Amino acid sequence: MTKWAPAKIDTLDALAAEILQNNGRGRVIVAVDGVDGAGKTHFADALAEALRRAGHHVLRASIDGFHNPRALRHARGATSPEGFYRDSYDYETFRRVLIDPFKDGGTGSFVLEAFDHRRDAAVEPKWVNGKPDTILLLDGIFLHRPELRGLWNYSIWLDVDPAIAEERCRLRDGEGGIGDRYSKGQQLYIRESKPRTIATAIVDNNDFEHPRRVFADSC
Repeated sequence: MTKWAPAKIDTLDALAAEILQNNGRGRVIVAVDGVDGAGKTHFADALAEALRRAGHHVLRASIDGFHNPRALRHARGATSPEGFYRDSYDYETFRRVLIDPFKDGGTGSFVLEAFDHRRDAAVEPKWVNGKPDTILLLDGIFLHRPELRGLWNYSIWLDVDPAIAEERCRLRDGEGGIGDRYSKGQQLYIRESKPRTIATAIVDNNDFEHPRRVFADSC
């Protein structure tokens, strides 16, 4: 039997309504997590538009703007899955220049990006002043690891079949695809952190145009 495939706008508008019902005032952080190839950036951009349609001010950021320098990322070896999981991101800077000042809600400024991993160099900070009622919508991998869980007001895990994720990565990155460092590092994250059981919402994102809310057995 064919599964019902909701229109993309319906799923996004329903998620936006749920987020705003419980977090309609003040500074709010929403995290979109998933493996490489899950469609996190695409989905988060579309959800940001749904929240804006509902009349809310939204800022976008990615954990990819807070990488560690390459020397730290590869300290356990350039092919190490454990190094990918444990050493990729500078969470101290992430919290200090973005999360903490954003959550403070005062007149202080914050930055949405601190490091360009492609150039392996810090970026010149662009300081932002958010409105009192603002949603920061963040996408990236590893966002349900233990030291980050308490930061989000609402979080989403994007479910995607491994073969679909791998094909998307091949189309994006070339024939080599994602590689063992990345795929096994993400498997380590899933085993240790169990993001699917932690997220506020789970979305089947196998079809970009028909994302579908699903519910874990424990829900």
